[in-house]
Amino acid sequence: MAKIHELIPVTDLRQDAAAVLKKIRVSKDPVVITQRGRAAAALLSVEEYERAESERQLLRLLARGENEIKAGRGHDLDQVLKEADALLEEAL
Repeated sequence: MAKIHELIPVTDLRQDAAAVLKKIRVSKDPVVITQRGRAAAALLSVEEYERAESERQLLRLLARGENEIKAGRGHDLDQVLKEADALLEEAL
């Protein structure tokens, strides 16, 4: 089940942005910023953003590989594993 993120009104963010940023860095959880009672944006730490981006890139590569397999195209397994290792090293 998806985790319910903390909601912070944009006025609270304006009043004490430093505290909100500290909370995000410590908890590693995103915070949803609301405006007029509706979700307007999500705020997350740079570390979490970079981790999520790395995961998205890996998922895109896997999806592209699936499509290539379905189309009858392919790549050498050793080369694919070498590229995957390089991506994982970048993520660390």
